[in-house]
Parts: sequence; C-alpha cells; structure tokens
Amino acid sequence: MPKRQGKRSTIYDIAARAETSASTVSLVLNGSWQRYRINPETAKRVLAASDLLGYNINLRARGLRLNQSRLAGMIIPHYRNRFFAGLAETFEDEVRRRGLCPVVVSTQRDPVTERTVIETLIAQQVELLIITGVDNPDELDALCVNAGIPCVNLDLPGRGAPSVVSDNRGGSYKLTALLVDAVRERSGDPSTIRFVGGRANEYATDERAAGFAQALKDAGINVQDEWVIRCGYKPSAARTVVHDLAGEQAGFPPGLFINSVTSLEGFAEFMRSNWEACRDTILCCFDWDPFAASLPLPTIMMRQNVEGLIAQSFAILDGMASGTPDPIVVQPTLEIVGMKSNIAA
Repeated sequence: MPKRQGKRSTIYDIAARAETSASTVSLVLNGSWQRYRINPETAKRVLAASDLLGYNINLRARGLRLNQSRLAGMIIPHYRNRFFAGLAETFEDEVRRRGLCPVVVSTQRDPVTERTVIETLIAQQVELLIITGVDNPDELDALCVNAGIPCVNLDLPGRGAPSVVSDNRGGSYKLTALLVDAVRERSGDPSTIRFVGGRANEYATDERAAGFAQALKDAGINVQDEWVIRCGYKPSAARTVVHDLAGEQAGFPPGLFINSVTSLEGFAEFMRSNWEACRDTILCCFDWDPFAASLPLPTIMMRQNVEGLIAQSFAILDGMASGTPDPIVVQPTLEIVGMKSNIAA
C-alpha cells in the first residue's frame, strides 16, 4: 500500500525499506546505478520501495541528465582559511582524477547565495555536489535529490543527504585538556580559560563547546555558560572580544580556546598592539595554519583531516560507504607549536 499523503518520504525511508544505503538509493533514483556497478537486484528493491512509499522522482530532471555534463560541483563558505581552501583543492584533485571538471564556488555563508549557486549548478547538470559548511543544508539537499543529483553534506551535517564531519567534540576535548594542563604547569587558574569564536546553534561550534565544557568539568572546574563566547567568525569580532577580556578585573586569561583560524586572526591583531597584556597566554585553536609557528606564544592546534573528509565523501557518492542520517566522523590530528613535547603526552 503506497504511503499516505502527509509526511514526505526521504531517501533514508527508502534505504531502510530496501535494506541498503542512502547513497545507493540516490544513485538508483538518479539513473546512474549501472555506472557505479550497483547490483540490479538492489536497484529493483530500491525502485520497488520508492513506489511503495510514494516517493516523487523528478523524471524530467532525470531525463535531462542523460546527457552527462562531466561537471562536479562543490560550494564552500570562503577561501580565507586553510581548511576550506584545502577541501576545495583536494576535491578538485579527486574530481580531475575521475575525468570530470570541478566547479567550486564560495558562498560567504549567505543562505540566499547558497541556494542560488546550487540552483545554477543543477541547471548546469553537474553530476555530483558536495555542500560544505552550510548551517541548514536540508533545503539544498532536497533540490539535489529532486533533480536526481547525488550530494553529500561536508563539515556541517544535514538530514536530507549523507554527511561527513570532523570529530569536533573529541578534538575540542583533547585541545582543552592539554590547555588546562599547560596553564596549571605555569601555576595559572584554568577556570579563567575562555572559548572565543563560532556561532550560536551551529553544529561545529556546539560540538566544540561541548568538548570544551566536558574537559573543564573533568578537570574539576564548574563551567559557566558565559565562558563560551560565540562571536561569529570575523576577525574583527574576535578582536573585540579579546580586547574586552583584557579589560576585565581578573586580567587577561592565561589560556584561550580559539574556534577557528579566522578568529585567531582577530587575536593576532589585538596582540600586535597589546603584547604586554597577553604575553603569558597559551593558545589552542580548532583549526590549523603553518604560519601559527611564527606566533610568539605557545599554540596547540587541531588539524582537520582534509584528505580523509574528501575521501569519505566520495566513498558515499560511490556507494562504498553507508549513507545514513548519522554523519560519518573523521578524526583530526594534533599540532603543537612552540610547546614542550611532554605537554602532549
């Protein structure tokens, strides 16, 4: 009996019914299952499940895609930090290796621009899309699915397509625990460590803030909500926060958790004109840039695994990894600059 009208079926519903992955469902529904060597019996189960659940396949869009464009699309928020630039470059390398032409567009974290760009890429009949750093990608995922284009959410997860993310919580916990130990080694008060940067109700920031709070709690510190200062990603906003921290009666924090390299830029701007205020501070940053080695302060960084994130994204698109509502988590790696190696032990 077909699914009654009301709640719209998703590729996850079909995947559960057909006992396969969401990525396989997407490839079958967009007509490219033979190219990816999906078993014909699996394809039949998927089509039967989609009929049973009343899933609407855009047949016109599928017909338009019979003439392959050889284009592969990706959107990113910007190129300002090494993480997004690295993702774009690694994506381009992988796409060219497959004989396709990469199209990468920065959208400046603007939802209107994100939708316009996705619609444009769909109109150009791209063969796949990786949607990177979008707060709420479900609407964009729906555009892709309706057009029969396989897509993956990268960095920030969604429910409308498979997702690949860094271990934000675990990496943040490790960074914070190392920062607490380093501050205590200098006889500082770790309860004055502050978290700077990121946005409210954003997956990555929320996960990192949770890891930060848990590490402090495990160190015997009662965490206050105001210790996490979500000021966005602009360097100027982080600079203002750091300036305000310097003016507090307790003095400048002996340790700072910086949520991104762009926020770290704001700290560097402050440091240039206020060196005496922050000269004894230890930094940690959930991001990586080799130029951090030039900072005159000890710095711990978490380097996100760009190659691993892209590899997992294409594993989903190829049907080699399971596409589920729960994101695939890729572990970042630790980078320590200007600190004794025994701090990381």
